[in-house]
Amino acid sequence: MGRVSGRGSRIGHLLMLCGSVLLALSLWRSESLPEADQLDPLLQNEPVQYPVYLPPFQATAGGVTYTIKPLAQYELWGLVVSQHDTSTWWNWIHAAWNDHLNVMDLCVVFAENAERGAYKGLDYSSGQFQCFVQTHSDRLWQAFSMRALANNHLLADDKALVRRLRGVRVGDQVHLTGYLSEYSHQVGGGFQRGTSLTRDDTGNGACETVYVQQFEVLHAGGRPWRVLIYVALGLIVLALVRWLRQPFRASS
Repeated sequence: MGRVSGRGSRIGHLLMLCGSVLLALSLWRSESLPEADQLDPLLQNEPVQYPVYLPPFQATAGGVTYTIKPLAQYELWGLVVSQHDTSTWWNWIHAAWNDHLNVMDLCVVFAENAERGAYKGLDYSSGQFQCFVQTHSDRLWQAFSMRALANNHLLADDKALVRRLRGVRVGDQVHLTGYLSEYSHQVGGGFQRGTSLTRDDTGNGACETVYVQQFEVLHAGGRPWRVLIYVALGLIVLALVRWLRQPFRASS
């Protein structure tokens, strides 16, 4: 049997400990929400929406051809408080429905929630179709406006756009334009999905379904911490390399 020399082992353990602690801290802080005074003033805007009279058009994603019916032009500025990547392994419903066009769901706050910082202190999460908000504080809940939160089902068939959408993280401030749309396909038993056309509805059918034309991240959230994730991974790799390169010596 053998063992790694004492000094090299201690350095390796120290690098691994520092890397692991920094990684855990960075992952936790990388999706923290910014303070209200760090938000772009554009996020205080209400979404802009007006009717359009365009014929349905087709788009193809995942080998499936979809018919898209635009109902309204839509523009949104928002802070991402929760998100759902529909390609994740546990998202079985989209796969069962052959819905490859809805690539990302972004739950965002805007308008009075952004202006007053009323989004802080609440807990957000996303399911396969919903965005959930909860708090144990009556004060925080009374200050929060549900009409200034929207769960957006984002449709895209352009590969570069899909990559940008799937790169969005909680804490990002985003801007998008597109069409509030119905969409459908005729594969298997067929599929059809609609969209909300008002910010005042809640529950089933209250989400905005947007065929995205343009998308940008105005300000990335948690940027220093996202950089530190790679620093932490580097420390962990360095620790492993150091251990592998250490000479072994016989033990009695």
